[in-house]
Amino acid sequence: MPVPWSIRLARTLFFTLAVLLGAAIAAGFRQPVWVGTLFGAAAGTLFVTVDALLAKFSFREFSFSTLGLMTGLFCAWLVTMIGIFDLPWFRGHEDSDAIRSIIEVGTYLVFGFLGITLALRSERDQFSFIIPYVRFRRDASEGEPMLLDTNVIIDGRLPGVFATGFLTGNFVIPRFILDELQRMADSRDEIKGARGRRGLDCVQLLRETRGVSLSIHENGVQQGDPVDAQLVTLARELNARLLTNDVNLGKVARARSVTVLNFNDLAAALHPDLCPGDSLDLALVKPGKERHQALGYLPNGTMIVVNHGAQFLGETVAVTVSSSLQTSAGRMIFAEMIPRGTAPSS
Repeated sequence: MPVPWSIRLARTLFFTLAVLLGAAIAAGFRQPVWVGTLFGAAAGTLFVTVDALLAKFSFREFSFSTLGLMTGLFCAWLVTMIGIFDLPWFRGHEDSDAIRSIIEVGTYLVFGFLGITLALRSERDQFSFIIPYVRFRRDASEGEPMLLDTNVIIDGRLPGVFATGFLTGNFVIPRFILDELQRMADSRDEIKGARGRRGLDCVQLLRETRGVSLSIHENGVQQGDPVDAQLVTLARELNARLLTNDVNLGKVARARSVTVLNFNDLAAALHPDLCPGDSLDLALVKPGKERHQALGYLPNGTMIVVNHGAQFLGETVAVTVSSSLQTSAGRMIFAEMIPRGTAPSS
């Protein structure tokens, strides 16, 4: 992962100040300036190297480890304060002070280490007993950002759904998702390229839509992992909802306690549930399997077989539902014609 210019600038300034400080200290102690410069450069290099090794150590993990360290040190202090060092064996030993110091240092090191490792392995929700606000933010879904997947951007329905007012919150697009869209747009495959360009156009439309808060999140997860794994990890780190049309990705995200929104699930929930006796106006567009049948379709693609409707092909007629059948290809509804001039039943 390329190092941002701001980090490179900070490292350069730190190294320069370390060299100057080393030279100033050497001059203050009347030592050769080159000795202080060398020690300053060595110290600056050491800490810059440590910073580079901690590049994947996020602020969230630092906060967790700090809290774990504080908890571990507090437990170690409790252990050392229970009076174990006042036992006769310690008081009668000739090296009691040295032994006590060694045991205290070891106790603080062990408990501090265990506190850090336990905190880093813990989930965010497990800290709610210490910081109740953490769970409060988790439940307030409107304040949670919404992480966008590649397929839901390419889908193209996002700006229209937002315009209806059913979606709220801040939209977040990870940098690696934008990179994937760009690779698709630059593909020599005509279909893949068209999908990538449509996704980029959708991002631009969201940028220009009034009321949309859209931000690009730079990579802060493990590089080299599959895109889906990076999305789920980032959603957990940001405490974000994941907006995707990928069924398998949604299952994995839900298994890791990530809230998933799926347009296909929403569309399925909005399908009208037609029951026998319901009436509707239907456009007959195709002949049916039987000579007297005609076929029409609901907006969601559900096929309706209309008996005695063959002579009305190309027209919109009133029908009443008689029965329905669930097949492997989907739901099929059978309907009967309503004689013209007859008021449909409600």
